[in-house]
Amino acid sequence: MELLTKQPTMKLPAQWFTGDAWADVIHRGEEPSRARANAVRFAPGARAACHSDGLGQTPCIVEGVALIQPRGGESLQAHPGDVIWTPPGEEHWHGAAPDHFMTHIAPWETDEADWLEHVGDDEYAAPRTSTRR
Repeated sequence: MELLTKQPTMKLPAQWFTGDAWADVIHRGEEPSRARANAVRFAPGARAACHSDGLGQTPCIVEGVALIQPRGGESLQAHPGDVIWTPPGEEHWHGAAPDHFMTHIAPWETDEADWLEHVGDDEYAAPRTSTRR
């Protein structure tokens, strides 16, 4: 067993995020492991640019209210305890609702991602379906 040293919080780059977002590394496996996990915190209104993940992504919402939308699909409002699967290559974005901070735990296996355009205010403000029905 080994107690791992906590890495400093990283401010995420403006080229990939609108608004303020930060990440804390939870785990970054060493070869042959590909396991990785970050806690990602979004300020109200902050969101990732549209992107796709090489092996998919499974954010688990742990705090606040998240907005997640696949390209051309329905926008989803997710809450703590919700786990959302985005399959490999699916273009999508995710971020915080305009009036709540949001934190998700994001496990993944590769740094392979295609970063696309930023999400405009109209797309961000589109009607959404809540996971709390």
